[in-house]
Parts: sequence; C-alpha cells; structure tokens
Amino acid sequence: MKLPEPQTRTFSSLVGEIEKGQIKIPQFQRDFVWTMQKSAGLIDSIIKGYPIGTFIFWRTKERLRSVKELGKQVLPDPEQGELVDYVLDGQQRLTSLFASLRGITLTREDGREDDFSRIFIDLNAEESEQIVITDLEGKNEKCLISILQLLTGDFMLLASYPQQYHEKLKIYKNRIESYQYWHWSVKT
Repeated sequence: MKLPEPQTRTFSSLVGEIEKGQIKIPQFQRDFVWTMQKSAGLIDSIIKGYPIGTFIFWRTKERLRSVKELGKQVLPDPEQGELVDYVLDGQQRLTSLFASLRGITLTREDGREDDFSRIFIDLNAEESEQIVITDLEGKNEKCLISILQLLTGDFMLLASYPQQYHEKLKIYKNRIESYQYWHWSVKT
C-alpha cells in the first residue's frame, strides 16, 4: 500500500466522476442521514468559501461486491481495470453535494423522499446570513434561485433576474464551480 496523497478536485470533476461510476460508496458505510437543511448549510459554506472537510478515498482496481446507490440514481460500473475511489470518510458530505448540485431526489430507508432540487439561494441574503435555504416561507420567490437552476440555467434564465442580482448570480455560480474539494487517496 502506498502512502495517502492529498489532492483537490473541482465541482465538475467530482460530480463527473460520481456520474461515471468512478466514485462509489461501499455497503459498509452507514445510511445517508443528513437533512436537506444540513445539506443546504454545506452548500452555504462552499458559497462563502469556508472549508468543508476532507474526503478520504480508497483508490483501487478491485471491485467490492456491494455498493450503495445515491437515491434513485443508477450509476454505471466503471470499466474493468479502471481505478475506483471508494469513500472511506465523507459519505454524508459527498452525497449531500451530489444531491444538491444535481437536484436529485434521495429516498431514505423509511421511504421518505427528499427533493434536493428544492434547495435555494436567497439573493437578498447578506454574506453574514444564511444564503442557501430550504424554507421559503416569507421569502419573495423572485429573489430565489435553486442551486440546480444556478448551475444549469442558460443565459436567458440568469438574465431574467433583476439587474441588481446579476453580480451575485455570477459570483455564487463561480464559487461553487471553482471550489477545491480536498481529498486523500489511499492506493492499493
């Protein structure tokens, strides 16, 4: 076994590797238990540039017999002979990130479904306040954008927001997409 190596990944590479099946959650990990509010807090920290902790992966060509899926997402198996990163630490954060940034629905053990496309940015919030929210009560919906819309919305959608929010939209999108996710990989 080689010594762990610290590395970073960006939003696109992290999400892309999950979608390609190159990052897997081993069956021995506990079930996903974070609430949408806690996941919103994680995205809030990313937007504010705060550290969110380090992921630890076991990088190997070996295949575990059983892995967990992310909600209803059926993720492909990596090609034979390719390296796979099995999550050893950070499964709650990684699942929260993937669900929030892709707007997927996660089904819990009790059958309850959480729709992560319902996590929003409050464009009226100040930097010192909670920017990423799930409770829309009392909020002006014209001042809200979902994380999913922010990341996948075309120019017309983003431009449809009042001019006063354009800079925030650009900054928040850039902060999410350029955030460096730290991880250690233990290779075998």
